[in-house]
This record gives sequence, C-alpha cells and structure tokens, in this order.
Amino acid sequence: MREDIPGHVNRFDGSASAHTVVQAGEVSGGVHFHHQVPLPAPVIVPHQLRSSVRHFVNRSEERARLSSLVADRHDDPHAVRVAAITGTAGVGKTSLALRWAHSIRSHFPGGELYANLRGYTAGSPATPQEILGRFLEDLGVPATHVPAEPERRETMFRSLLAERRMLLVLDNAADSSQVRPLLPATSGCLVVVTSRDDLSGLVRQEGALRLDITTFQTTDAVELLRAATADYRTSDHRGDLATLARLCAGLPLALCIAAERAAGWPSMPLGELIDDLRDESARWSVLTAEAEEGSDAMRSVFEWSYQALSDPAARLFRRLGLHPGNEFGLPAAASLAGSDPAHVRGLLDTLVRAHLLERRPAGRYEFHDLLRAYAAEQVRREESETERTEILRRCLGWYLHTAYAAQCAMAPFDRYDLDDRIPAPATALRFENYQSAFDWYRAESANLVTATRAAADAGCPEIAWRLAVVLRAVYMHQNAFDDWEATARIGVEAAASTGEQHGEAEALESLGKAAFQALRLDEAEEHHRASLALRRRIGDRRGMAVSANALGLLGLRRRRLDEARAHLTDGAEIFCELGDRRWTALVRSNLAETLCDLGRGEEAWTLIEQVLADFRELGDRACEGNALCLLSWAQRTSGEAEAAARSIRAALSIADDENNQVWQGHWLAESARVERTRGNPEESLRLFQKSAAIQQKLGDASREATALDGAGEACQSLARLEEAKELHRRAADTYRQLDSPWQLARAQAHLADALTSLGDHESARAAREEALHLLGSFDDPRAMALAGQVARCLSDGDGS
Repeated sequence: MREDIPGHVNRFDGSASAHTVVQAGEVSGGVHFHHQVPLPAPVIVPHQLRSSVRHFVNRSEERARLSSLVADRHDDPHAVRVAAITGTAGVGKTSLALRWAHSIRSHFPGGELYANLRGYTAGSPATPQEILGRFLEDLGVPATHVPAEPERRETMFRSLLAERRMLLVLDNAADSSQVRPLLPATSGCLVVVTSRDDLSGLVRQEGALRLDITTFQTTDAVELLRAATADYRTSDHRGDLATLARLCAGLPLALCIAAERAAGWPSMPLGELIDDLRDESARWSVLTAEAEEGSDAMRSVFEWSYQALSDPAARLFRRLGLHPGNEFGLPAAASLAGSDPAHVRGLLDTLVRAHLLERRPAGRYEFHDLLRAYAAEQVRREESETERTEILRRCLGWYLHTAYAAQCAMAPFDRYDLDDRIPAPATALRFENYQSAFDWYRAESANLVTATRAAADAGCPEIAWRLAVVLRAVYMHQNAFDDWEATARIGVEAAASTGEQHGEAEALESLGKAAFQALRLDEAEEHHRASLALRRRIGDRRGMAVSANALGLLGLRRRRLDEARAHLTDGAEIFCELGDRRWTALVRSNLAETLCDLGRGEEAWTLIEQVLADFRELGDRACEGNALCLLSWAQRTSGEAEAAARSIRAALSIADDENNQVWQGHWLAESARVERTRGNPEESLRLFQKSAAIQQKLGDASREATALDGAGEACQSLARLEEAKELHRRAADTYRQLDSPWQLARAQAHLADALTSLGDHESARAAREEALHLLGSFDDPRAMALAGQVARCLSDGDGS
C-alpha cells in the first residue's frame, strides 16, 4: 500500500491494518474522501447522558421553566429549542442539566448526545469541529468519511439530525460562538447548554431560554447536607447544618465535599468539624479578599477536605494536578503516582468518595476544573520544581510510549519507530489488536493533544516532537485533521527550538501529509519540500526517499505525470540502495501507476511483476491486491485482456479472503473494465452496478461516480442510451461537486457521446466544450489524446 496515495482512504477490517488503495487515474478516477457527498448513515441511537447526581434537591422552579421547552408547540419547524443554564463555578449547572435531561429522555426517541466542551478546563476548549467529528462518528459516519472542512461537518451533522428527535447536552461551554456550530436546524431536537458565560449570543440570536442558576438558600443547602449524610449521621442540629451551609456559601460542589467529610467522621460532633472549616475559611478570607463571590468558601472547603486525606491519597491528588487534561484513566494516574495500578486504584476510590474526583464510565476519572486548579496549586506548593519536572516527564513518557504501541496496532506499516532517547516506563500499555488500541486513542484523543503541548511548554521538546510524529500514523487513518495539524505544528516548533533537524523534518512531513489528505496541495508541497531540504542537509537518505515519494504522489494527484515519475524514480532508487524491500516495492508500485496513467502499460507491467513477489513475501495483502489491480490495468491497456482478467480475479480473491468490501468495491470497477474490453458489456454493467452499490454503502462518492460513469459506457455498448445519459450525468454532477477536473472531463466526454447518439446535439456540444476546457489543464499523452478526440468531434460538427 502506498504512502499518501492521492485522495486515498485508509480503512481497517476491524482487527488488523487493512488499507484501501486508490488509483488516481483510470482505475478509480481519484477519491476526494473529505469532499464526499453525505449519504444516509446507519441508524444508530446513541445514549450518552452521564449519570445524574445521587443527592439532588429542589430546583423545582428551574425544572418547570425548562420543561416548557418540551411542552410548548413551536410553529417554526426550523427553530431549534435551546436551554442555556448559566451561573458561577460549582453552583450545580451540570447536575441540573443532567437531572432534567434524564427526566425527558422519553420525548427524544432519536437518542441523546453529550459533550464536555471543556470551556474552563485545563488546556484549550474543545473546538466545534472536534465535537462535530465525534458526534458524526457516534451517529454512524465512518471516521474516514468525516469531512475535513468545518462547514461540511456542520452540514452533514444538520442533515443527519433533520428527521430525528434528539436531545443534546453541551456541557461547560466557553461562549456562544463555541456552541452555535453544534446546533441542529429543527425544532424536533432540543439542546441544553451549561456555561459560566451568560450566553447572551444564544439568547439574542437563537431565542434560547436562559436560566441563571444561583447558590442554594439555607433551607435547600441544609436539605442537601441532610440527604448526603443521612446514612451516617442522624443527630446533627439544624443550626449546625445551617452554619456549615453558610461556610460553603450555598455552593452545591462545596456542600457535597463538606457532607462527605462529615459522613466520614460520624462520631465527631459537627461543631468540631465546623470549627476546623471556620479556621480555614478565615485564612482564605484574608488571602482572597478580592476573589469572586463564593471562591474563598470553595477554597477553604477544598483545603479542609484535602488536609483530611491520608498522605498517599493527598500526594496522588496533587500530582494529578500535573496531568495535561481533566479526565484520565487508571494507567495515566499510575504513571503520575509512580506506583502500582492496583494501589493507585484504591487511592482514586478514596478521592472519589471525598468528592475530589468524579468517576466516569470505562474506568475513567474526571476533575471538576476548580478542583484540578486547586490540585495544581498544591503540587506547586508542596513538590519541588525538580520533583514536578520528573513527575510530568514520567507521565508524558507514558503517553509517548503508549501512543507508540497504539500506532503499532492501528497502522503497523505506517508507524514511526522510536529511538531510545525517552525510556519506556514499565506502566506503558500494549495492545493486542486494532480495536483495543482504537478504544484507548478515542478515550485519550483530547489528552494526546494537550500532552504534546504540555511537553513543549514544560521544556521537553524531545518528547513533544516525538509524540507528534508517533501520532501521525493514527491521525492519518482516522482523518483527525484538527488534532493532526495541531500536534504537527507543535512538533515542528519544538524540534526547531532545539535544533533537532531530524525531528523537524519528521514533523514537517506530518504537516505535509495532513495538508495532502485535506487536499490543500500547495501547502502540502511547501511542507514536503521543507522536509526534503532538511533531510538533504543532514544526509538522511531514507528521509529523502520518503519525501520524494510524497512529492511524486503530489504530482500524480495534480496529474503532473512527468514530475511524478521523476520524484518516484528518485525515491525508488534510494530505497533500493538502502535495501528497504517494502518501501522499494511500494514506491515502484506508485511509479507503475504513473506509467499506466502515461499510457505506458507494457513498461508498467514489467515493473509491477517485480513488486508483486515482494508484497507476497512480506504478507502485505492490501499492497498485493493493489499491485494485481494495477497489473490488470497495464495488461488491459497493452491488449492482453485475458491476462488482465486473471490478474483482477486474483485481486478480488484476496478481497473475498479478507472479507473486505472496501477492496472489493474498488477492484470490481477494474474487473468491469476488463469485461467491457473482452466484449462482455452486460457483465461489465453488472460489475459496475455492484461496485457502485458497495461504494454507496461505504459512502465513497468519488468511487461511486467512477462506477456510474463506467456503467454508462457499458449501457452505451448495449444501446441503452437514456440510461447511459443519466448515469454519465450523475457521475459528472458528483465530480463537479468534488472539484475533480480530469474525471469530470472524461464523464462529460462520455455524456456527449450518449447525447449525440440520442440526437441532442446542442447539449452534446456544451458537454464537449466543457470537457475540452478542462482538458486544457493537462499535458500528458492520455489527456492530450482525449482532448484531440473531443476537438475533432466539435470541428466535424458532431454534437453541433
């Protein structure tokens, strides 16, 4: 399989690396995966609401106002219903949102989506595009079909929700601008947003119902304290409870922590606990005289609870403040603690019981952002700078080596092998298969970005750029463009800051790959040429060959075939000199494709036969099948249709053996061309139809268009001209949307032939004129030959 095949999509069969291979020319017509036309996703009903809090009191007036959004009839079917729950930190916004959301779930049969927008957490807030990408996958869109462009993600998301009744909870929003791209466009959906911001933009522009949540009055605060301590304390006086409530400033977060402390000391009179808290409160009142309302009370409660922890639990709590994110799993916590995971699990349970951490599904834990900030403050106060650096490096090293293990399981042929500069911690995870690695990546995706940034900011550039480069293979197979570009840019700057030119070149290559897959080709070329220049400077021959391959594929994607051939020839020669058998075969197969596109089938045939043996010995089934498909193309265009039929049957046999529909759908199109060449238009039509059906199911618009255009040619051979006209037109419409000039030119030429046969000469001329205009951008033999045919038809009056 090629590196950075023009417009290619990498997919998996669920357990091992099973890459899709796409031809840029005749075989596939090129794939612009991120421009794909949205197709119906599988019907998936997500249920993502987090569990509601155990002890919830009052808020009856607020819940009644919220419920009006469900009860009221809305005349405008395109006006989404939005509830904006605002208020200060720790006041219980999320608790109210989740309690009410659970109570109205039955009104939304389409399911519920939940996202923490991280507006006030460690690191950067979640971008709308990050959340949209995740929501689209949760709704059934394959990761490789999630569009790169922000506006197309929004369009696809709104399309998927247009006919569904869904509930969305968007927690911890930074502001209205972060929320707006995540809003559906139908009154059938309801969106609940929580934020410390007043969200005036949503109120003003979207008509959101805003509820500003205030702290508890004494009555409600006492009720919460009694409910939380009822199983442990029954004789506390109301006056003492009221005093405790006032010391907590009526903030539910502080009340829950205080209640847990009281429940943990059932034999101690509440008055003694209150005296301890009052002492802390007095101290913090002096230190935070100018703080916002309630913050001094909150800090005193945090300190009061923290001081009650055992030394190991307190040490873990403050060290967790060094973690790059707010949410983490047990293995990451163990890396910070420098201790056995079984021991750390018990300490985490202690912190959860103290309400200093929240437990999340799948073995995850989360800080409230105020508690995370407090933990970070404690570790700065109680651990030396040397100790903090060592702890953080250990955590970042854990992320680096676990990410390395994930890329090895998810993309073994594309992995970047680490050197021994950063020792591997004993706690680093290993993954048995693709799915387990993917699950870890999905859970840690936000932390991986913040870990890369934290490494650069903490003076660990050698970790920052290596982490960025290790993540490249993962991102490449997930189309995770935002995270990919963010980490790659951090990697480039980190390596450059210390003069590590090898690392800078690797990170630039990553930026180039990201830009290439997003079809920002000028940007991709800039990064790949910069990487090549660095590699030449340091004498990195292997890196030079990798860059040559990347530039060759850029030429192939742009249909600058002579340029592509020159780069690929250089790359193949270097890899051959280095004795790298797989890379040599890979680049030579890319070169063979270029020769096919240049119309030099016999030369390509010889080259492909050389690489086939290598792929077979290496056990790379994807590359073997792709080479067989290329061999069929070369044989077919060299006049050897029977040999081509044998080659493509062998490729399809691989697809069947691996039960891989992606490969099958692609290679069926070449089989259909072979059958048409052999004089079997009916069989050709059947195979093209089968290919188109698979591509539609997979959501691959470009490959579907390729199959439709081929089916149109088969229909012309069968004199089914009206069908041919419709098929060519559909293909051309798709290529026009995908901005694929070469494929559009061919489809328009085919359409013109069908229109001419139908006697619609005026429409035929218009199609040929567009085709001729498009073909003027290309100077390769095949394009020039097609342009000559189209021009002759126009000059002969055929289609006029």
